[in-house]
This record gives sequence, structure tokens and C-alpha cells, in this order.
Amino acid sequence: MLPTRLCIMRKLPSVLARTLTSGISGSLGLPDMSEGQSPIHVNNVRRKLRDIVGASTNWRDHVQAMQERKALHTLLAKRQEDLPPRRMKDSYLEVILPLGSQPEIREKYLNVHNSVRFGRILEDLDSLGVLICYTHTKQEMQPRSPLSIVTALVDKINLCQKIIHPDCDIKFTGSVSWVGKTSMEVKMHMLQLHDGDYSPVLDATFVMVARDPENTRPAFVNPLIPESPEEEEIFKQGELNKMRRIDFSTASLLKMAPTAEERNIVHDIFLNTLDTRTVSFQSRKLPPNSVWMEDAKLKALQICHPEERNIFNRIFGGFLMRKAFELGWATACSYGGSRPFIVSVDDIMFQKPVEVGSLLLLSGQVCYTENNYIQVRVHSEVYNANTREHHTTNIFHFTFISENEVPQVVPKTYGGKYPINMLSS
Repeated sequence: MLPTRLCIMRKLPSVLARTLTSGISGSLGLPDMSEGQSPIHVNNVRRKLRDIVGASTNWRDHVQAMQERKALHTLLAKRQEDLPPRRMKDSYLEVILPLGSQPEIREKYLNVHNSVRFGRILEDLDSLGVLICYTHTKQEMQPRSPLSIVTALVDKINLCQKIIHPDCDIKFTGSVSWVGKTSMEVKMHMLQLHDGDYSPVLDATFVMVARDPENTRPAFVNPLIPESPEEEEIFKQGELNKMRRIDFSTASLLKMAPTAEERNIVHDIFLNTLDTRTVSFQSRKLPPNSVWMEDAKLKALQICHPEERNIFNRIFGGFLMRKAFELGWATACSYGGSRPFIVSVDDIMFQKPVEVGSLLLLSGQVCYTENNYIQVRVHSEVYNANTREHHTTNIFHFTFISENEVPQVVPKTYGGKYPINMLSS
């Protein structure tokens, strides 16, 4: 396997094929915790979150609501040891999206291909992940939670179905699978009802962080106690995921120079695009059936209205994921010339919150292709019209499979040879 910092991976198709065929069964699924659980309607998830933090449904009241949360500082734990430990089943939730039994809600989820909009699923997963974490940290004597729990990153979403049907009920399940001092990993699964049985569609791993009522500093969360060998293995995997992310961050090309192997790969790409007739570094030629990376982009602008705010009156992370996915899908569709299907979502990093009223600039870039697979990186930033400054807020990575074989994307510059879209080795 080539270095993980490069997305130029010759074994990519086999990696993605495994994702398609074994994305669910190949991962550590949660043990059955459904006993005694009453499913939550998907429309009630956001309402429950508002109740937990005391958020107002009216934008004009948001300042007062946030001021009232300041008084909750006294409820924060001084040490994690002061908080009671939780079990995985304590945070287990089931949510029903009744597309089959309640046809009136389908319109919101329907796309032009008569299947479910994946961007809407991303929104539901984000809301569910936050609710699961609030369930884990719930204190019976506290009517409102002093914690501000937000999404830090989406580690991985693997799909095992190309089509999500718009006329069959969907069930989401999930629980906290690992806990640090102030962060929590959440594993979620999505299933769809067919012929009386629920079949797996995707599994997802999110990482959430807890902060104080004003969302200014970290806050401690309840420790997690595995109760069985199966749960111990899940918890251990969460710890390994954390170490992998630390190692990956340390190995960033923004911090470390390319290795000898990486330099050789870059040089091979350069030689493959060099016009040997002129023997000039400035004279480049495009290989057959290829597209320059700089010509494989799409951009979008989003004005962030109060309608898209979260319970803390910043722009909802699920909304950002939906808009990024839709641009990524459009980028893959434009590049491949046919309908692309989402295969996996990797390494969505939430670097800065997006304030209501922001001008959000989104840039989609095809960064790797092989056969009919397309990897798209979407970069989002906010633009301050007063200072004319740009600040990165999120980076998204999507892998699609196209109906037809696609041209090879070829980087023309040094930066293009190191698109920051890394698959785990």
C-alpha cells in the first residue's frame, strides 16, 4: 500500500469494492440493545435537543436563550471522576423515518431519481449523534444540560446499498462506543424495511465533543464502562481510531516533508505529463483519456440564514454536510458524465463553527479517479465581507462510483499531487 498521505493509490478499487460489499458486516457493529426501547420519530429528534438545552424556536429570542444558559456553568463537573459511569446501552437510541408508512414526509427526502436524498440522511445522522451523546451524559436531577455537545468530525460512513428507496421505512440505531475526557465516539447504523425485515444500508462513526454552556472551553463527560467482551472490543477500536487520527494528523504534509516513496510517485506523475519533444519543465501534455485536476472543479455560494441554525444558534453541521455532499455529487456527475452513487464518506473535519449570516463558499475538487471510482474533496470557508478575509470551516471527503468508467484526473502542480484526501491503509 502506498503512503496514506497520498490519495494516489493503485489499490483503491479493491478498497472501495470491500466498502461496497462489506461496509456493514466488516465493521464492529453494536450489540443488540433494543430491549425495552421505544423508537423516536425522526421529526422529534430536533425537538428533544431543543428541550435538553433550552433552545428557543424563535430566532428573535436566541440571545436571551443563550444568556440563560450561562447560569448552567455551576452544574459542570470539576473532574470526570465526579460523574457516574455509563454503559453502552444507556445511550442506545432508535429513530424511525417512516417513508413507507407516512408518505406525506417523503417530499423532503425525494430526489429527481426517485430515491432518497443522501444529504438529508447526513442531517438526520448528525442530529441523532448529538442526541445519543446527550442521552449518555444525562443527569436525572438536571432539567437542562449544561453541556454544549457539537460534532467534531465524521470519521467514516460506509454504504452497502447503492439505492435508498423512498417508499420504505428507515430505522436508525446507535449508541456511544468510546469516551475520552471530553469527547465521545458514536456508532450509528441505518437500516431499511424490505419484505418485513430491516436490511443494513450504512454504518457511521462520528466524534462529538462536549463544551461548556457558552461553547468556549471543553467540559468533562461521563466515562463509559464496557460490560462484555464484545463491548470491550468496540471500546478498544474507538481508542485505536483516536490514535490513528493523531498519527494521521502528525503525518500531514503541512507538518512533514514527503517521504522518498512519495517523492518518487510525484516525479513519476511529472514525467508522465512532460512533453519530451521540448524537454522543458514548462511544457506539459495531458495523457490520453485524462483531465487536468484544475479543470475538475465546481464552486457554490450559500447565504447562511437563521432557518438553518442549530440549537446553539450557529449553522447546523448536518446542513453543512448536506450542501457539501450535493456539491460533491454534482462535481462527480459533471466529471463522469453519468449518475454517481455515494460509496463512502471520510474525514469530515469541523474546524470552525459557521455563524448565522455568513457567506459560505464551497469548492468541490475531483482529486482521484480510477476505473469508475471518483474521489471528491469539498472545502468550505466563510467570507467576511467587511474584512475580506477567508477562514476554512470544514473539509469533506466523498467517494462515488459512476455508472461508466471515468477519465483519469491528473495533477498539474505540486499542490495538486497532494490532495488532502487520505484513505486509511
